[in-house]
Amino acid sequence: VGDTGPGIEPEIMEKIFEPFYSKDGERRGLGLSVAHRIVEDHGGRIEVDSQPGQGTTFELIFPAVRRELHME
Repeated sequence: VGDTGPGIEPEIMEKIFEPFYSKDGERRGLGLSVAHRIVEDHGGRIEVDSQPGQGTTFELIFPAVRRELHME
């Protein structure tokens, strides 16, 4: 998922998954911390690529799961 917005500054990047972190101090964000926890609970990870002034991309990566089919 990506956008072409203002991007995320490098000094903020390490904090974006912290519960209630807000760059502007007005909003109390939980969205990214909840998403991060859900993805990790399923064995996945979130990778973030952000360029200030160019936008941000979040990539959600999950492990492949092989399920055996039981034909009866």
